[in-house]
Amino acid sequence: MTLSAAPIVCIGGLNVDRKLRLLAQALAGSSNPCEAHETPGGVVRNVAENLARLGLPVALIAAVGDDAGGRMLMEQATRVGIATDAVLRLRRHVTDSYTAVLSPDGDLHLGLAAMPLVERLNPWALESSKDLRARAALIVADGNLPHDAWPLLLGEARASGIPLVGVAVSEAKMERLPEDLQGLHLLILNAGELSTVADEPDEALARLHRRGVGCVLVSHGEDGLLLSQPGREPRHWAAPEVDVVDVTGAGDALSAGVCAALLNDANDFDAAARLGLDLAALTLQTEDSVHPELTPDFLNR
Repeated sequence: MTLSAAPIVCIGGLNVDRKLRLLAQALAGSSNPCEAHETPGGVVRNVAENLARLGLPVALIAAVGDDAGGRMLMEQATRVGIATDAVLRLRRHVTDSYTAVLSPDGDLHLGLAAMPLVERLNPWALESSKDLRARAALIVADGNLPHDAWPLLLGEARASGIPLVGVAVSEAKMERLPEDLQGLHLLILNAGELSTVADEPDEALARLHRRGVGCVLVSHGEDGLLLSQPGREPRHWAAPEVDVVDVTGAGDALSAGVCAALLNDANDFDAAARLGLDLAALTLQTEDSVHPELTPDFLNR
């Protein structure tokens, strides 16, 4: 199957990212000087843009309002090559947003998510894009999805054999994943999100596998990646050392790199980890959620 006939379908958050970078340490209960930066965002949208900039065919299933933010998101997605026919356009609604308050060194100080529209991606709304998912070679879903969307996607994955990759978005939203995760080929999450499953990492990984997750990829930031597969010793990859400008979007770039590699071989996790880490390292060096100079040449390197 050629790549042109095998798109990646990304399902989940589509929102405006607002980044407020503090110029000094935050003072509670006071006005704090900052720099403001606004870009398209949303975990799965960021994944989709990274993939599109890498030259891979990608379609987006999400929801936007009919406001200026929604129009900006749709125009930008089309410009970078993301197919948006399956995006729900909701009249008289404000587009979802995520505001990141960053410390002076670029680390996340506070995140504020106003994302009611992604809740509309329930089984009824997803019915209209069923054929799109059936033609995919890889499906990526983020943890913003409502709880009742997951049984539908997992059932489709079990029936079709199309790899389904889940990307966690926060510790608070881990509870959206159902107990039965049979059909989930890979779950990508960080150490904090893993800790919501069980206090001890080994037990948390074991529980996820008992729930049906095929593979679990855990990001430990600058300490690299850990891969857990049932019946095998965990594997670890070190992260490249880079000068960090902004951490926002690096995790999404990691997921995109992993998915780009899995499109070629759904079980080559060594190539997936290395490509994911390299793409995350590149993204750490820009203020944008997706590196603006990313091109298909990155895959060749």
